[in-house]
Amino acid sequence: MACKSNNLNLPDLNLGLLNVQDNDSVAQKMLMLIEGVYGLGVKHSIAKYQYSEQRYYQLLKEFKLSGCNALFDKKRGPRQNSRRTEKIVQQIIRYRFLDPDASSAVITQKLKQTKHSISNRSVERTIQQYGLQKKTL
Repeated sequence: MACKSNNLNLPDLNLGLLNVQDNDSVAQKMLMLIEGVYGLGVKHSIAKYQYSEQRYYQLLKEFKLSGCNALFDKKRGPRQNSRRTEKIVQQIIRYRFLDPDASSAVITQKLKQTKHSISNRSVERTIQQYGLQKKTL
């Protein structure tokens, strides 16, 4: 999506004529920025679009750096597993193959002895994720 920003004077700005849908968050953010800069001011704009002043300035800064792509919603939450790192997952798989009868509690104990901080439930999830459960008859 290409978007150009020009330094134009926009007298009597009426963005209501655009009929932007309420569920179009990118357009809503863009309108908020336009109204804040060229319209009635930041205070009026953040009250109208229900954003905080801090978020307004974050969006404005991101928009100035990255353009329209900065207005798209990004995935929330952690970007990676904080406990089950690749190294720990490899260790869990290794312990499971070395001793298939070892329970998740035993594997957790071995990991804690090697100074890895992980819970029993995380070990169980890893075993289940990689299909390393014991087969029962």
